[in-house]
Amino acid sequence: MRHANFIDRDKLYALLSAPKPSATDIDHILNQARQLHGLSLQQVASLLLVDDQESINKILLTARFCKEEIYGRRLVLFAPLYTGNACVNNCLYCGFRRDNHRLHRKVLSMDEIEAQATHLLRMGHKRVLLICGESSRNNTDYMVEAIRRTYAAHDEKGSRVRRINVELAPMSTDDFARLHQEHIGTYVCFQETYDPIEYAHFHPAGTPKADYLYRLTCMDRAMEGGINDVGLGVLFGLADYRFEILALMEHARHLEEDFGCGPHTISFPRIEPAEGTPLSLPQNIPHPVSDADFMKIVAIIRIAMPYTGIIISTREQPEMRHLLVAHGVSQISAASETNPGGYDDTNTGAQFTLGDHRSLDQVVSAMIDSGHIPSFCTGCYRKGRVGADFMDLAKPGLIKQYCKPNAMFTFREYLEDYASPTTREKGLRLLQQLLSSFPQPELQRRVEENLNHIGQGQRDIYF
Repeated sequence: MRHANFIDRDKLYALLSAPKPSATDIDHILNQARQLHGLSLQQVASLLLVDDQESINKILLTARFCKEEIYGRRLVLFAPLYTGNACVNNCLYCGFRRDNHRLHRKVLSMDEIEAQATHLLRMGHKRVLLICGESSRNNTDYMVEAIRRTYAAHDEKGSRVRRINVELAPMSTDDFARLHQEHIGTYVCFQETYDPIEYAHFHPAGTPKADYLYRLTCMDRAMEGGINDVGLGVLFGLADYRFEILALMEHARHLEEDFGCGPHTISFPRIEPAEGTPLSLPQNIPHPVSDADFMKIVAIIRIAMPYTGIIISTREQPEMRHLLVAHGVSQISAASETNPGGYDDTNTGAQFTLGDHRSLDQVVSAMIDSGHIPSFCTGCYRKGRVGADFMDLAKPGLIKQYCKPNAMFTFREYLEDYASPTTREKGLRLLQQLLSSFPQPELQRRVEENLNHIGQGQRDIYF
Protein backbone atom coordinates (compact mmCIF):
# COMPACT_ATOMS: atom_id res chain seq x y z
CA MET A 1 0.00 0.00 0.00
CA ARG A 2 1.28 3.46 -0.94
CA HIS A 3 1.00 5.85 2.01
CA ALA A 4 0.23 9.56 1.73
CA ASN A 5 2.69 12.43 2.09
CA PHE A 6 2.27 14.21 5.44
CA ILE A 7 4.91 16.91 4.91
CA ASP A 8 3.47 20.21 3.62
CA ARG A 9 6.60 21.95 2.38
CA ASP A 10 4.96 25.31 1.70
CA LYS A 11 3.28 25.42 5.11
CA LEU A 12 6.50 24.74 6.97
CA TYR A 13 8.52 27.34 5.08
CA ALA A 14 5.69 29.85 5.60
CA LEU A 15 5.98 29.39 9.36
CA LEU A 16 9.60 30.44 9.10
CA SER A 17 8.67 33.74 7.44
CA ALA A 18 6.59 34.88 10.43
CA PRO A 19 7.73 37.81 12.61
CA LYS A 20 10.24 37.02 15.34
CA PRO A 21 8.64 36.38 18.74
CA SER A 22 8.82 39.00 21.45
CA ALA A 23 10.65 38.43 24.72
CA THR A 24 7.25 37.93 26.37
CA ASP A 25 6.29 35.31 23.77
CA ILE A 26 9.55 33.45 24.31
CA ASP A 27 9.11 33.43 28.09
CA HIS A 28 5.57 32.11 27.70
CA ILE A 29 6.70 29.28 25.42
CA LEU A 30 9.59 28.30 27.67
CA ASN A 31 7.46 28.40 30.81
CA GLN A 32 5.06 26.01 29.10
CA ALA A 33 7.98 23.78 28.07
CA ARG A 34 8.93 23.40 31.73
CA GLN A 35 5.61 21.60 32.28
CA LEU A 36 7.18 18.77 30.22
CA HIS A 37 4.21 18.34 27.89
CA GLY A 38 6.03 19.39 24.72
CA LEU A 39 5.35 22.23 22.30
CA SER A 40 3.20 22.87 19.25
CA LEU A 41 4.54 23.23 15.73
CA GLN A 42 3.90 26.98 15.83
CA GLN A 43 5.75 27.37 19.14
CA VAL A 44 8.74 25.48 17.79
CA ALA A 45 8.73 27.68 14.68
CA SER A 46 8.84 30.75 16.94
CA LEU A 47 11.85 29.43 18.84
CA LEU A 48 13.63 28.62 15.58
CA LEU A 49 13.37 32.32 14.62
CA VAL A 50 15.21 33.41 17.77
CA ASP A 51 18.71 34.71 17.08
CA ASP A 52 19.63 36.95 20.04
CA GLN A 53 21.99 35.38 22.55
CA GLU A 54 19.93 36.23 25.63
CA SER A 55 16.91 34.33 24.31
CA ILE A 56 19.09 31.44 23.08
CA ASN A 57 20.57 31.14 26.57
CA LYS A 58 17.04 30.86 27.97
CA ILE A 59 16.31 28.05 25.49
CA LEU A 60 19.47 26.23 26.53
CA LEU A 61 18.65 26.55 30.24
CA THR A 62 15.14 25.24 29.64
CA ALA A 63 16.51 22.28 27.68
CA ARG A 64 18.92 21.49 30.50
CA PHE A 65 16.00 21.53 32.96
CA CYS A 66 13.86 19.23 30.79
CA LYS A 67 16.74 16.84 30.19
CA GLU A 68 17.56 16.45 33.87
CA GLU A 69 13.92 16.21 34.97
CA ILE A 70 13.26 13.28 32.63
CA TYR A 71 16.61 11.57 32.12
CA GLY A 72 18.52 12.73 35.17
CA ARG A 73 22.29 12.25 34.84
CA ARG A 74 22.25 8.94 32.99
CA LEU A 75 23.64 8.73 29.47
CA VAL A 76 23.18 5.64 27.29
CA LEU A 77 26.18 4.28 25.38
CA PHE A 78 26.23 2.16 22.22
CA ALA A 79 28.41 1.37 19.22
CA PRO A 80 27.67 0.96 15.50
CA LEU A 81 28.59 -2.22 13.66
CA TYR A 82 28.84 -1.68 9.91
CA THR A 83 28.15 -4.94 8.10
CA GLY A 84 28.96 -3.60 4.64
CA ASN A 85 29.63 -0.53 2.52
CA ALA A 86 28.38 -1.84 -0.84
CA CYS A 87 25.51 0.38 -2.00
CA VAL A 88 23.41 0.82 -5.13
CA ASN A 89 22.48 4.40 -4.23
CA ASN A 90 24.42 7.46 -5.32
CA CYS A 91 23.72 9.97 -2.54
CA LEU A 92 25.96 12.96 -3.22
CA TYR A 93 26.99 13.43 0.43
CA CYS A 94 27.82 9.82 1.38
CA GLY A 95 31.15 8.00 1.26
CA PHE A 96 29.32 4.77 0.40
CA ARG A 97 27.79 6.25 -2.79
CA ARG A 98 27.89 3.99 -5.83
CA ASP A 99 30.13 6.26 -7.92
CA ASN A 100 32.81 6.61 -5.26
CA HIS A 101 35.44 4.44 -6.93
CA ARG A 102 38.07 5.35 -4.34
CA LEU A 103 36.24 3.32 -1.70
CA HIS A 104 37.40 -0.21 -0.88
CA ARG A 105 34.11 -2.18 -0.79
CA LYS A 106 33.43 -4.92 1.72
CA VAL A 107 30.41 -6.93 2.89
CA LEU A 108 31.18 -8.90 6.03
CA SER A 109 30.62 -12.63 6.25
CA MET A 110 28.61 -13.95 9.19
CA ASP A 111 31.80 -15.09 10.91
CA GLU A 112 33.23 -11.60 10.48
CA ILE A 113 30.07 -10.00 11.90
CA GLU A 114 30.25 -12.22 14.96
CA ALA A 115 33.94 -11.35 15.35
CA GLN A 116 33.17 -7.62 15.17
CA ALA A 117 30.47 -8.01 17.82
CA THR A 118 32.97 -9.86 20.01
CA HIS A 119 35.40 -6.93 19.69
CA LEU A 120 32.68 -4.59 20.95
CA LEU A 121 31.87 -6.89 23.85
CA ARG A 122 35.54 -6.93 24.87
CA MET A 123 35.41 -3.13 25.14
CA GLY A 124 32.37 -3.37 27.41
CA HIS A 125 29.56 -2.53 24.99
CA LYS A 126 26.17 -4.20 25.39
CA ARG A 127 24.11 -2.23 22.84
CA VAL A 128 24.86 -2.44 19.11
CA LEU A 129 23.49 -0.57 16.09
CA LEU A 130 23.75 -2.69 12.91
CA ILE A 131 24.24 -0.55 9.77
CA CYS A 132 24.83 -1.35 6.12
CA GLY A 133 24.53 0.11 2.66
CA GLU A 134 21.61 -0.75 0.40
CA SER A 135 22.42 -3.54 -2.04
CA SER A 136 21.36 -7.02 -3.10
CA ARG A 137 24.25 -8.36 -1.00
CA ASN A 138 22.81 -6.76 2.16
CA ASN A 139 19.22 -7.94 1.72
CA THR A 140 16.71 -8.91 4.40
CA ASP A 141 17.86 -12.53 4.55
CA TYR A 142 21.40 -11.32 5.15
CA MET A 143 20.34 -8.89 7.87
CA VAL A 144 18.20 -11.46 9.68
CA GLU A 145 21.20 -13.79 9.88
CA ALA A 146 23.46 -10.87 10.85
CA ILE A 147 21.17 -10.09 13.79
CA ARG A 148 21.24 -13.72 14.90
CA ARG A 149 25.02 -13.94 14.70
CA THR A 150 25.45 -10.66 16.59
CA TYR A 151 23.25 -11.97 19.38
CA ALA A 152 25.25 -15.22 19.34
CA ALA A 153 28.57 -13.45 19.93
CA HIS A 154 30.18 -13.63 23.37
CA ASP A 155 33.52 -12.75 24.91
CA GLU A 156 35.75 -14.53 27.41
CA LYS A 157 33.77 -13.12 30.33
CA GLY A 158 30.54 -14.53 28.96
CA SER A 159 29.13 -11.13 28.00
CA ARG A 160 26.65 -10.95 25.13
CA VAL A 161 24.97 -8.19 23.16
CA ARG A 162 21.72 -7.48 24.96
CA ARG A 163 19.98 -5.33 22.40
CA ILE A 164 20.43 -4.71 18.69
CA ASN A 165 19.02 -1.66 17.00
CA VAL A 166 19.19 -1.51 13.21
CA GLU A 167 19.71 1.30 10.71
CA LEU A 168 18.58 -0.09 7.37
CA ALA A 169 17.06 1.05 4.11
CA PRO A 170 13.24 1.17 3.85
CA MET A 171 11.57 -2.14 3.18
CA SER A 172 8.16 -3.76 2.88
CA THR A 173 5.81 -4.37 5.79
CA ASP A 174 6.43 -8.11 5.47
CA ASP A 175 10.20 -7.61 5.75
CA PHE A 176 9.73 -5.36 8.77
CA ALA A 177 7.67 -8.15 10.35
CA ARG A 178 10.63 -10.49 9.82
CA LEU A 179 12.95 -8.04 11.59
CA HIS A 180 10.48 -7.76 14.45
CA GLN A 181 10.63 -11.52 14.93
CA GLU A 182 14.40 -11.24 15.49
CA HIS A 183 13.90 -9.17 18.67
CA ILE A 184 15.41 -5.93 17.44
CA GLY A 185 15.07 -2.83 19.53
CA THR A 186 14.65 0.38 17.52
CA TYR A 187 14.45 0.61 13.74
CA VAL A 188 16.32 3.71 12.57
CA CYS A 189 16.12 5.40 9.19
CA PHE A 190 17.10 8.97 8.34
CA GLN A 191 15.01 10.90 5.86
CA GLU A 192 18.27 12.81 5.15
CA THR A 193 16.20 15.87 4.18
CA TYR A 194 12.44 16.36 4.35
CA ASP A 195 12.52 19.01 1.60
CA PRO A 196 11.36 17.08 -1.50
CA ILE A 197 13.06 19.48 -3.90
CA GLU A 198 16.41 19.25 -2.16
CA TYR A 199 15.91 15.50 -1.70
CA ALA A 200 15.62 15.01 -5.47
CA HIS A 201 18.85 16.92 -6.00
CA PHE A 202 20.90 14.89 -3.53
CA HIS A 203 19.45 11.48 -4.48
CA PRO A 204 19.75 11.05 -8.25
CA ALA A 205 17.04 9.21 -10.14
CA GLY A 206 17.54 5.58 -11.04
CA THR A 207 18.31 4.34 -7.54
CA PRO A 208 15.93 3.03 -4.85
CA LYS A 209 16.63 5.95 -2.53
CA ALA A 210 15.44 8.44 -5.14
CA ASP A 211 11.85 7.61 -4.09
CA TYR A 212 11.16 10.36 -1.53
CA LEU A 213 7.70 9.14 -0.53
CA TYR A 214 8.75 5.50 -0.08
CA ARG A 215 11.48 6.61 2.31
CA LEU A 216 9.22 9.12 4.09
CA THR A 217 6.61 6.47 4.88
CA CYS A 218 8.95 3.64 5.90
CA MET A 219 8.12 4.14 9.59
CA ASP A 220 4.45 3.51 8.79
CA ARG A 221 5.36 0.16 7.31
CA ALA A 222 7.73 -0.60 10.19
CA MET A 223 4.98 -0.04 12.76
CA GLU A 224 2.49 -1.98 10.64
CA GLY A 225 5.05 -4.81 10.68
CA GLY A 226 5.00 -4.88 14.48
CA ILE A 227 8.07 -2.78 15.31
CA ASN A 228 7.30 -0.75 18.42
CA ASP A 229 10.15 1.76 18.48
CA VAL A 230 11.42 3.81 15.55
CA GLY A 231 14.17 6.38 15.26
CA LEU A 232 14.02 9.45 13.02
CA GLY A 233 16.79 11.71 11.77
CA VAL A 234 18.00 14.09 9.10
CA LEU A 235 21.48 14.90 7.86
CA PHE A 236 21.94 18.52 8.86
CA GLY A 237 23.58 20.56 6.14
CA LEU A 238 21.46 19.50 3.17
CA ALA A 239 18.59 21.99 3.68
CA ASP A 240 17.57 24.81 6.01
CA TYR A 241 17.89 23.31 9.49
CA ARG A 242 14.81 25.21 10.67
CA PHE A 243 12.67 23.51 8.04
CA GLU A 244 14.10 20.12 8.99
CA ILE A 245 13.18 20.61 12.66
CA LEU A 246 9.60 21.50 11.77
CA ALA A 247 9.41 18.49 9.46
CA LEU A 248 10.66 16.22 12.25
CA MET A 249 7.87 17.63 14.43
CA GLU A 250 5.34 16.82 11.71
CA HIS A 251 6.68 13.30 11.30
CA ALA A 252 6.41 12.74 15.05
CA ARG A 253 2.86 14.09 15.04
CA HIS A 254 1.91 11.79 12.17
CA LEU A 255 3.22 8.71 13.99
CA GLU A 256 1.50 9.73 17.22
CA GLU A 257 -1.83 10.23 15.47
CA ASP A 258 -1.72 7.10 13.32
CA PHE A 259 0.06 4.65 15.62
CA GLY A 260 -0.35 6.08 19.11
CA CYS A 261 3.39 6.57 19.65
CA GLY A 262 5.93 9.04 18.32
CA PRO A 263 9.62 8.37 17.67
CA HIS A 264 11.65 6.61 20.35
CA THR A 265 14.77 8.48 19.23
CA ILE A 266 15.88 11.32 16.97
CA SER A 267 19.46 11.42 15.69
CA PHE A 268 21.39 14.62 14.99
CA PRO A 269 24.22 14.04 12.49
CA ARG A 270 25.90 16.89 10.62
CA ILE A 271 27.66 16.35 7.28
CA GLU A 272 31.28 15.36 7.83
CA PRO A 273 34.01 14.89 5.18
CA ALA A 274 34.09 11.53 3.42
CA GLU A 275 36.78 10.29 1.06
CA GLY A 276 35.82 10.60 -2.59
CA THR A 277 32.76 12.74 -1.78
CA PRO A 278 33.29 16.40 -2.76
CA LEU A 279 29.93 17.64 -1.48
CA SER A 280 30.89 16.62 2.07
CA LEU A 281 33.84 19.03 2.17
CA PRO A 282 33.16 22.04 4.44
CA GLN A 283 33.29 24.57 1.59
CA ASN A 284 30.72 22.59 -0.42
CA ILE A 285 28.05 21.88 2.24
CA PRO A 286 24.83 23.48 0.95
CA HIS A 287 23.42 24.65 4.29
CA PRO A 288 26.17 24.43 6.93
CA VAL A 289 25.04 24.40 10.57
CA SER A 290 27.29 26.26 13.00
CA ASP A 291 28.09 24.92 16.45
CA ALA A 292 25.90 27.61 18.02
CA ASP A 293 22.93 26.77 15.81
CA PHE A 294 23.49 23.07 16.37
CA MET A 295 23.26 23.51 20.13
CA LYS A 296 20.12 25.59 19.72
CA ILE A 297 18.26 23.04 17.58
CA VAL A 298 19.17 20.11 19.85
CA ALA A 299 17.84 22.14 22.78
CA ILE A 300 14.63 23.01 20.91
CA ILE A 301 13.88 19.36 20.12
CA ARG A 302 14.57 18.42 23.74
CA ILE A 303 11.94 20.85 25.04
CA ALA A 304 9.53 20.22 22.14
CA MET A 305 9.60 16.41 22.50
CA PRO A 306 10.86 15.92 26.06
CA TYR A 307 10.45 12.14 26.24
CA THR A 308 12.21 11.32 22.97
CA GLY A 309 15.79 10.06 23.11
CA ILE A 310 18.28 12.32 21.34
CA ILE A 311 21.37 10.71 19.80
CA ILE A 312 24.75 12.19 18.92
CA SER A 313 27.42 10.10 17.21
CA THR A 314 31.20 10.28 17.10
CA ARG A 315 30.91 12.60 14.10
CA GLU A 316 31.17 15.40 16.66
CA GLN A 317 34.27 16.47 18.59
CA PRO A 318 34.44 15.54 22.31
CA GLU A 319 33.98 19.16 23.41
CA MET A 320 30.82 19.59 21.35
CA ARG A 321 29.44 16.25 22.54
CA HIS A 322 29.95 17.36 26.15
CA LEU A 323 27.98 20.57 25.55
CA LEU A 324 25.19 18.77 23.70
CA VAL A 325 24.79 16.19 26.47
CA ALA A 326 24.18 19.02 28.92
CA HIS A 327 21.42 20.49 26.77
CA GLY A 328 19.43 17.55 25.51
CA VAL A 329 21.37 14.53 24.26
CA SER A 330 20.55 11.28 26.08
CA GLN A 331 22.41 8.67 23.97
CA ILE A 332 25.91 8.69 22.46
CA SER A 333 28.03 6.26 20.49
CA ALA A 334 31.55 5.63 21.72
CA ALA A 335 34.75 4.12 20.31
CA SER A 336 33.02 3.89 16.93
CA GLU A 337 34.30 2.73 13.56
CA THR A 338 32.28 3.55 10.44
CA ASN A 339 33.78 1.00 8.07
CA PRO A 340 32.97 -2.72 7.88
CA GLY A 341 35.54 -4.70 9.82
CA GLY A 342 36.89 -1.56 11.46
CA TYR A 343 37.11 -2.98 14.96
CA ASP A 344 39.91 -5.33 13.94
CA ASP A 345 41.63 -2.71 11.75
CA THR A 346 40.34 -4.07 8.44
CA ASN A 347 41.24 -1.49 5.78
CA THR A 348 37.90 -0.75 4.12
CA GLY A 349 36.25 2.53 3.21
CA ALA A 350 34.47 4.54 5.92
CA GLN A 351 31.17 6.35 5.56
CA PHE A 352 32.45 9.62 7.04
CA THR A 353 35.27 11.13 9.11
CA LEU A 354 35.11 10.69 12.88
CA GLY A 355 35.42 13.61 15.29
CA ASP A 356 35.76 11.65 18.54
CA HIS A 357 38.48 8.99 18.56
CA ARG A 358 38.48 8.22 22.29
CA SER A 359 38.27 4.67 23.61
CA LEU A 360 35.16 3.56 25.48
CA ASP A 361 37.09 3.73 28.76
CA GLN A 362 38.14 7.31 28.02
CA VAL A 363 34.56 8.30 27.24
CA VAL A 364 33.28 6.63 30.42
CA SER A 365 36.02 8.32 32.47
CA ALA A 366 35.04 11.74 31.12
CA MET A 367 31.38 11.04 31.87
CA ILE A 368 32.24 10.19 35.47
CA ASP A 369 34.19 13.45 35.79
CA SER A 370 31.09 15.39 34.66
CA GLY A 371 28.83 13.50 37.06
CA HIS A 372 26.98 11.46 34.43
CA ILE A 373 26.00 7.81 34.85
CA PRO A 374 27.27 5.71 31.93
CA SER A 375 24.41 3.37 31.07
CA PHE A 376 24.42 0.19 28.99
CA CYS A 377 20.85 -0.59 30.07
CA THR A 378 18.47 -2.64 27.93
CA GLY A 379 15.94 -3.38 30.68
CA CYS A 380 12.95 -1.64 29.11
CA TYR A 381 13.31 -3.56 25.85
CA ARG A 382 13.48 -6.89 27.61
CA LYS A 383 10.73 -6.11 30.10
CA GLY A 384 8.38 -5.06 27.29
CA ARG A 385 8.37 -1.36 28.22
CA VAL A 386 8.44 -0.28 24.56
CA GLY A 387 6.43 1.86 22.20
CA ALA A 388 3.29 3.37 23.71
CA ASP A 389 3.83 1.41 26.95
CA PHE A 390 7.17 3.17 27.45
CA MET A 391 5.58 6.57 26.83
CA ASP A 392 2.77 5.80 29.28
CA LEU A 393 5.45 5.41 31.96
CA ALA A 394 7.67 8.24 30.76
CA LYS A 395 5.10 11.02 30.54
CA PRO A 396 3.98 10.88 34.20
CA GLY A 397 7.61 10.47 35.27
CA LEU A 398 7.33 6.83 36.38
CA ILE A 399 10.11 5.57 34.12
CA LYS A 400 12.69 7.14 36.46
CA GLN A 401 12.20 4.37 38.99
CA TYR A 402 13.67 1.96 36.42
CA CYS A 403 16.16 4.08 34.49
CA LYS A 404 18.49 5.28 37.21
CA PRO A 405 18.85 1.92 39.02
CA ASN A 406 19.31 0.02 35.76
CA ALA A 407 21.93 2.52 34.61
CA MET A 408 23.79 2.03 37.88
CA PHE A 409 23.65 -1.77 37.58
CA THR A 410 25.12 -1.81 34.07
CA PHE A 411 27.69 0.80 35.06
CA ARG A 412 28.83 -1.42 37.96
CA GLU A 413 29.16 -4.34 35.54
CA TYR A 414 31.39 -2.25 33.29
CA LEU A 415 33.54 -1.15 36.23
CA GLU A 416 34.02 -4.73 37.39
CA ASP A 417 34.67 -6.32 33.99
CA TYR A 418 36.20 -3.78 31.60
CA ALA A 419 37.24 -0.50 33.24
CA SER A 420 40.82 0.59 33.75
CA PRO A 421 41.89 0.75 37.42
CA THR A 422 41.60 4.55 37.52
CA THR A 423 38.16 4.56 35.91
CA ARG A 424 36.99 1.78 38.22
CA GLU A 425 38.12 3.61 41.34
CA LYS A 426 36.38 6.89 40.57
CA GLY A 427 33.34 5.10 39.12
CA LEU A 428 32.78 3.21 42.38
CA ARG A 429 32.98 6.54 44.25
CA LEU A 430 30.31 7.97 41.95
CA LEU A 431 28.03 4.98 42.53
CA GLN A 432 28.36 5.46 46.28
CA GLN A 433 27.37 9.10 45.92
CA LEU A 434 24.39 8.17 43.73
CA LEU A 435 23.13 5.66 46.29
CA SER A 436 22.57 8.41 48.82
CA SER A 437 20.44 10.38 46.33
CA PHE A 438 17.46 7.98 46.38
CA PRO A 439 14.65 9.54 48.41
CA GLN A 440 12.93 6.19 49.10
CA PRO A 441 14.84 4.10 51.69
CA GLU A 442 13.43 0.81 50.36
CA LEU A 443 14.51 1.56 46.78
CA GLN A 444 17.94 2.62 48.02
CA ARG A 445 18.24 -0.67 49.91
CA ARG A 446 17.30 -2.74 46.83
CA VAL A 447 19.70 -0.85 44.59
CA GLU A 448 22.56 -1.22 47.06
CA GLU A 449 21.83 -4.93 47.44
CA ASN A 450 21.94 -5.48 43.68
CA LEU A 451 25.11 -3.44 43.29
CA ASN A 452 26.72 -5.69 45.89
CA HIS A 453 25.50 -8.79 44.04
CA ILE A 454 27.15 -7.47 40.87
CA GLY A 455 30.36 -6.82 42.79
CA GLN A 456 30.25 -10.47 43.87
CA GLY A 457 29.93 -11.74 40.30
CA GLN A 458 26.23 -11.71 39.39
CA ARG A 459 25.37 -10.14 36.04
CA ASP A 460 22.43 -8.85 34.02
CA ILE A 461 20.33 -7.59 36.94
CA TYR A 462 17.63 -5.11 36.00
CA PHE A 463 14.27 -3.81 37.19
